[in-house]
Amino acid sequence: MTAAQRFARAWAQAVHEASYVLMTRSEREAYFLDLTERLAAALTADPFDAYGGYQVGAHLAETDAIAPEALGRTVTLLSTRMLTDLELHGLVGRDRLTTLVEALCMGYTAALQDRTLDKQDSLRRADITARTEAEQALRRSEERLRHAALHDALTNLPNRALVTHWLASLRTAPDAPERFGVCVIGIDRFTAVNNSLGYPVGDRLLVAVAERLSLFCDEVGHLGGDQFALLIRDTGGPEDAVKPADRALAALRAPFHIDGHELPMTASAGVVERAVDAGDPVDALRAAAMSLHWAKAEGRDRFELFDEVRSAREVARYKLSAEMPGALARGEFGLAYQPLVSLSDGTVAGIEGLARWHHPELGELPPARFIHLAEDSGFIVPLGIHLLERACQQAMRWRATRPEPPVVSVNLAARQLCHPSLAADVATVLDRTGLPAELLQLEITESDVMTAEADAVGTLHALAGLGVRVALDDFGTGYCSLAYLRRLPVHGIKLAGAFIAGLGRPGLAGRTDEAVLTTLVHLGHTLDLTVTAEGIESVAQLEALRAIGCDLGQGWLLGRPTTADRIFP
Repeated sequence: MTAAQRFARAWAQAVHEASYVLMTRSEREAYFLDLTERLAAALTADPFDAYGGYQVGAHLAETDAIAPEALGRTVTLLSTRMLTDLELHGLVGRDRLTTLVEALCMGYTAALQDRTLDKQDSLRRADITARTEAEQALRRSEERLRHAALHDALTNLPNRALVTHWLASLRTAPDAPERFGVCVIGIDRFTAVNNSLGYPVGDRLLVAVAERLSLFCDEVGHLGGDQFALLIRDTGGPEDAVKPADRALAALRAPFHIDGHELPMTASAGVVERAVDAGDPVDALRAAAMSLHWAKAEGRDRFELFDEVRSAREVARYKLSAEMPGALARGEFGLAYQPLVSLSDGTVAGIEGLARWHHPELGELPPARFIHLAEDSGFIVPLGIHLLERACQQAMRWRATRPEPPVVSVNLAARQLCHPSLAADVATVLDRTGLPAELLQLEITESDVMTAEADAVGTLHALAGLGVRVALDDFGTGYCSLAYLRRLPVHGIKLAGAFIAGLGRPGLAGRTDEAVLTTLVHLGHTLDLTVTAEGIESVAQLEALRAIGCDLGQGWLLGRPTTADRIFP
């Protein structure tokens, strides 16, 4: 069953439960599948035209689903699930969906009104009193439908569609202000209430929140879920929007008493304040929602004021993250290689593969620009396997031409280490490329090992069982205890570059770094580990590390990251 079919089935069932439709189940599902596909086509059309939503609303009215709840359920389903269920996030903006839903409501109401006029023609021949009563009943029905389309069924507050209409009308209203503010409020950890006490308690909590917010703000909307919006008119600057947000958060800190439960709650808020003519006012809702996300990320129970510069960075990050799957398919990700040099004789004992993204517009991007984005999205798992295979393929080429082939070293992110199939994936890559396991080294930072889940240690043992070398990167910064280190199947440690950078500095600081490095090297050798120093940039650092007894070195003095064909002279 396709995503569209599943969504259509849910839509058909929701309408059928609210207002009986004279169709069989299969007829209903086929009918709503057609409406779903038409809405999806209208959403993704370029240029966008909301008239498709108007037509769908008119057709929906033809099913005789005239109960207010039928339209209300339709609006709720489209607003909360359509982008997710049809996998349109990232392709379609929520403002476009809101406009389309509004058009659907207008088409529905207009079609219903046309039917009403047809009925009126037949009623003219009847008694005028009965006709008047029927007209009044129909008007009340239309009002109920309009109210249901523009208000949240649970809290009876204006819904996202009406909040959007408020903002859109700021420019054209006779009493339009020069400046305005929007505050989007989200209840912190609201999911925990639903999960622990049940959805009925969660629903009553949302009603209580709505009532509390309505006490000190005239224009309050419920955007869905645990999010509410405050519209502040006639502001004179950011402070006039921040103060209501601060008061709202303070009001929500007082415990709620629901069904015998005392619920201490907090909330976070995103705030936007701007001139009405400074861009589309509807965009302020998106900006406030983004600011709410920042407030949640910064620890909750606080507000964040929208920042254009930060927003631009977030948009750029999202754009870069969204480009990754396509970039992988196009072969834009590759590796640069940096030698690991034996400090005793100067030979190349190993080579580290360093991720690079050859972006068609931004040029060559280092891992600091995209690895953390890949980790956040989960894309690090397929990307990591791709880079691992590239490194192993190159290692096989060196093995065919070098009498003593070097070990190739590849970095692992924490999310890769916690992935249950990592060991199996590595085994598959080794089998596919033919590289002996002892010529592959996987690096994981000490801090990632310390914070990883318990299963990650088992994964390290599984990798070591394959014959793969494991090294702890940035050693000395993650507070790894000796007892814990002894239990890890580690073959080597790479000393954090911050220690090497301090070598040769005059005074106590330089002597301290040298003493720390000496201790770490001796510790590694006591545990029978290979010790590597990275970030070597001067002859003085090289000589000091050689005197300490460090095994391997890496850094610009010994060789900068380069292409595979330039590693060996």
